[in-house]
Order: sequence, then structure tokens, then C-alpha cells
Amino acid sequence: MGKEITLAELAKLVGGVPVGNARFRIMGVAPVENAGVYDITFAENPKILDIAVKGDAGAVIAKHGDSLQGKSGILVDNPRLAFARTLEVFAPHIPCPPEGVHKESIVHETAVIGKGARIGSNVTIEARVVLGEGVVLYPGVYVGEDTKIGQGTVIYPNVVIRERVSIGRGVIIHGGVIIGSDGFGFVTSENKHHKIPQTGTVIIEDDVEIGANTCIDRGTMGATIIGKGTKIDNLVQVGHNVRIGENCIVVAQTGIGGSSEIGEGSVIAGQVGIRDHVKIGPGSTVAGLTLVSTNLPPGSFVSGRPARPHKEQLKMEAASRKLPEVLERLRELERRIAEIERGM
Repeated sequence: MGKEITLAELAKLVGGVPVGNARFRIMGVAPVENAGVYDITFAENPKILDIAVKGDAGAVIAKHGDSLQGKSGILVDNPRLAFARTLEVFAPHIPCPPEGVHKESIVHETAVIGKGARIGSNVTIEARVVLGEGVVLYPGVYVGEDTKIGQGTVIYPNVVIRERVSIGRGVIIHGGVIIGSDGFGFVTSENKHHKIPQTGTVIIEDDVEIGANTCIDRGTMGATIIGKGTKIDNLVQVGHNVRIGENCIVVAQTGIGGSSEIGEGSVIAGQVGIRDHVKIGPGSTVAGLTLVSTNLPPGSFVSGRPARPHKEQLKMEAASRKLPEVLERLRELERRIAEIERGM
């Protein structure tokens, strides 16, 4: 049987005010264009709100002050956040390994396994590893020597966590991630590339989420650090000794060069390239496909290759669209000048 919750119960859960039939039973969650008579949807702008109140949705989550035009719903400060909390209510169960250690896993005798930990099949846990209470390791995870993983952290299948890594509490690491691989460090001499030993580590602070197939290199010396509350998308490369501040967003296919720093609260959009030893100030936004090659002050909003203030980049893009017309006019002027010179 599917999940159900009354409008009043959901309003209390998301911190909102119920409007209309408080006893209305919600049986599902759906986007505005697909919502049915027993579903709840959300609207965070007037255009979507108009579609929602005229559509089939049984209820709508909207902002305080919005008119639902007779439809039942919940008024909140942040409809998107309330909708996320609503999805938590209706989210399907994610299969999880049972409590304890699967018989096909290998756990070193010196490892410390916290109460309530769940270790799936074919997991390898090396010497002196410490797992906090309630840690979940899905099948195929490898945890190297002297690594520490904090309480309630969830690590999905086929993740590799190398030696001497520190992972905080409540971290989520998706499949295929590699943490603590060697940084890309070489010295070239006499046409040969000599490897620089990567002796550092990686520190992942509390409440971080790391998307599938992301790679985070260990420091050459010292640590690569991912700050508390930061969320990293799929397929991101984080170089050695990078420092990402608290509560940052890093979107897919971004590459961050070694020893760069990203200040807290910054947003790095998709397919951004950040060269080594660059400092991006707190609260900055780097638009997609941008190449950052110099330091950025706090609160920057940049785009382009190379990165420049976003408004400036927009003007340059607008001007570049006129280049064919400008070149044609230039050729016409050159032709006229040539005719005048021939007649002199």
C-alpha cells in the first residue's frame, strides 16, 4: 500500500500553513505538469503557480502571500525546500546491507567497527580502520589502512578510499568515487618524468556529498580538504592539496588544479576548469564552461574563457555576434577606398 499523509500533517512537517481542506489525503508527489488529483506539487514563481492552480494537482506548495484560487495547499517561505522535505516522505526505500559484516567481506583484525554498522558483500577493510556507529558500506567498497569514517556515513558500491583518509559524519559517497589516489606530481629531468611521492592525505568534513565517479587526490604533503556541507556532483576531478570551503557547490565535469582554494559558499557550475594555485574568494559564482586562471575576489560572478566579470562577458558575446556584419562593412569600406585611390 502506498504512503499517505494529510495536508495538515505535511504542513506541520515542512513548517508551513495549510490552506483549504486540511484533511485532504496526499498520496503522491509530482511535477506541476504531471500532478494528479491525489498529488501535491510546488510552485516557486507566478508562471508555475498559475499552471498549478489551474491543473489537476490535489494540492500546491507555494510562497506565503500567494493565492491558490480555492485550491488546497501549503504556504511556506521556501517552496523548493518544502518540496524536498515532502519528497523525503514519499521517497521509496533504498535497499541497504543488513547490520553486521557480510560473510564474503574481509575485515582486518585491528579494524574497529562501530555499533550498528552495515557492511555488504566483497568489502575490504584494512588494518587500523575505524568505522563510526551506523556506517553503511555497500558491496565492493575498499577502505585502506588507518582510514577513519565518521558516524552515519553512507558509502555506495565500488568506492575506493585509500590509506590515511579522514571522512566525517553524515557523509554520502556515491558509486565509483576514488578518494586518496596519488596527486599528479612529476619532476621532468633529462626528458624523463620522475614521480613525486604523494605523502599527504584527504580530509572530508561532516555532511559532504560526493557524486559518482568523482576523484579526489591526496595532498603531496599535507591534506586535500573538502569543507563541511559541501556538495560535489558526478565526474569532478579535485587535484592534490585543493581546499574547498564549507557549503560549496561543485557541478559535474569540473576540474580543479592542485593547491587551488575555493572559498566557502561558492558555486562552481558545470565543466569549469580551475588552474593550479588559484584562489576563489568566498561567495563566488563561476558560470558553466568557464576557465579560471587568476585569483578571484570574494563575491565574484564570472564566466568566459578566460574568466571575466559576467556582465562584461555578456557584452563581449553580444558584440561577437555582430562580427560578420562588421567584417562585411569593413570589406565594403576597403573596396571604396581602393576605388578612390585608383581614381586619384
